[in-house]
Amino acid sequence: MNEAPMIKGDKVLLRQPIERDVIDYLKIEVNKELERMYGGDTRNLSPKTKEDAQKFVNAIKINKLEWCVEFEGRFVGQARLTVNKLDNRARYAVGLFDPTVWNKGLGTKITQLVLRYAFEELQLHRVDLRVLQYNKRAIKCYEKCGFIQEGVEREGALIEGKYETDIFMSILDREYQSIKDSFIEICLLS
Repeated sequence: MNEAPMIKGDKVLLRQPIERDVIDYLKIEVNKELERMYGGDTRNLSPKTKEDAQKFVNAIKINKLEWCVEFEGRFVGQARLTVNKLDNRARYAVGLFDPTVWNKGLGTKITQLVLRYAFEELQLHRVDLRVLQYNKRAIKCYEKCGFIQEGVEREGALIEGKYETDIFMSILDREYQSIKDSFIEICLLS
């Protein structure tokens, strides 16, 4: 069950799913570049159905800490923390499915919001992620937010008949503390 608190930034709102999210998701056509950045197969893409949209939103509803990203009143993506309480860490993921919002710095703003929540509210020690090596836009965003590359998994993902490499990145609580003042002004809402 989703327990994600509402987090408001200067440009985006991170919130739990609402009913109109299905419609917003359905309005955005399947995008070949996005599918590739997610590691999907772009060779046989088909249009979204209402069932696809409902499944997408329902998947957010069942994750404990997953947010819908709202920008200019529309659902445009999602962000997720998967917390490991035993090791006081989390795995981070973010995706913007609406290509009209790409290259506006939203990924950076969303990541900063989630990192603030992870380190200041949850008091985590570490947040990490994995990203396909060819996803240069995402890597640049993560580096801007303080993530440091710590390893690679060479040719661990078979995508469209080609083996691709994943990059592992992380940020520790002390690293976040040293850069947090450069982050945007945000506030948590309940």
